[in-house]
Amino acid sequence: MSAPIEVAVVDYGAGNLRSVAKALERSGLAPVIVSDPEAVRAADAIVLPGVGAFPDAVASLQKNGLDQALCEQIRGGTPYLGLCLGLQLLFEESDEHGNAKGFGIFNGRVERFPKSNPDGSTLRVPHIGWNEVVFEGTHPMVTKLPASDYFYFVHSYYAVPSQESLIAGRADYAGPFTAAVAKDNIFAVQCHPEKSQWAGKRLLDAFAAWLASGA
Repeated sequence: MSAPIEVAVVDYGAGNLRSVAKALERSGLAPVIVSDPEAVRAADAIVLPGVGAFPDAVASLQKNGLDQALCEQIRGGTPYLGLCLGLQLLFEESDEHGNAKGFGIFNGRVERFPKSNPDGSTLRVPHIGWNEVVFEGTHPMVTKLPASDYFYFVHSYYAVPSQESLIAGRADYAGPFTAAVAKDNIFAVQCHPEKSQWAGKRLLDAFAAWLASGA
């Protein structure tokens, strides 16, 4: 029996790191929480969880060079799973607290949910709770997932990719929004798999299977 695949879970001072690590363990992986850029550079696979504000996350990652190490590894082909802010940070910029620059791995920006529903009623922001994600596309992660599943969300902002082909999943809150993106070695979701019970386990099981297949 082969040893579990080791996965670097990036610690930049925020996020449900222990919960994410436990969830990865339940899917048969060997998570290691890291805060050293060199540990990120040495990783066989990377998970970037995130909570809080986009600009704060960027500043924390920049403080010790984690942003550079992450971008190098992502662009170099290391398998990457982004969770919540770990999805948003892949894009060029965010409207949150002004205009904050992201990694720029993907073209596009991160925008706030509107203040109202299409019928004019007030929209509650942040979007908190369970919502259905409908997956699409042919990325290897998508082919390992159900056509749709219900996940737990907590967010006020969502990614708007410049290329529709990046979208790997959509959910609806005052209209469709990007719930997952994927390209090559990258898969990222806006939801929190570690809080999503069996749906979250199915997603992390798919991640483990993707890594085992050579990603």
